[in-house]
Amino acid sequence: MAGEALIILLLLFVTGGQSTVTFNYENRCTESIWLGATPSIGDSDPEFTSGTSKTLQMPDQWKGFLWGRTKCSLNATNYFSCETGDCGGNKICQWPVPNSPVTILNFTINQPVQTNPLMVSYELNLNHGHNVPVRIQPVGGSLVGGGTGPCPVVDCAQDFSNVCPPNLVAKGKDGRYVGCLSACDALKDPKHCCFGNFSSPQTCQPNEYSSIFKKACGLAHTYPGDNQPPIYSCSGATSFSITFCPA
Repeated sequence: MAGEALIILLLLFVTGGQSTVTFNYENRCTESIWLGATPSIGDSDPEFTSGTSKTLQMPDQWKGFLWGRTKCSLNATNYFSCETGDCGGNKICQWPVPNSPVTILNFTINQPVQTNPLMVSYELNLNHGHNVPVRIQPVGGSLVGGGTGPCPVVDCAQDFSNVCPPNLVAKGKDGRYVGCLSACDALKDPKHCCFGNFSSPQTCQPNEYSSIFKKACGLAHTYPGDNQPPIYSCSGATSFSITFCPA
């Protein structure tokens, strides 16, 4: 595809038959991205080289998350691994939680009955750090459950190598920056993870690290208790555009 690559997530509602959700990806990053998903979305070839695209069909009832894996390779014994977002050495992800740091895209797809418009809830989540800039842009549809008007864009387009605190920096095999860990994953502190005595809404609060993440990506959720912005729900959208490494 000539020119700038655009990552598009198409979400189509088809009346009068079986409705489908189509995810169409393109990679604008300068390096390959390997798609990860849990539950599995049946992708048999998850690699997207820079500028390539792919279309995948999704069920009308699906709740899970997607992520991009970076710097993936086979070693001399054919063991597949990625420096960020690895899922247990599997080229096709089957494990429920990827290795951090990883930028998470959460989706809930729901169509209660075929006569109703398809509903999609979506968010960007940095609770396990950040490895790939990304944007979710609905096309058409209406916001429901938390306001009115068009379905909002959600993105985290910042290059975190410029803002990541030194004690959260994740480095690859060559010793160079590959992502920014969350404070919970890096420090294992209940205060940053919202565990134990810090699990209530009163004690699970922003911290000095989540505040850095929020300043860089105000539309992403940056710690376990973060609910601003809310998780948006979009009804009747014709498509969603998702761009990895947006300009």
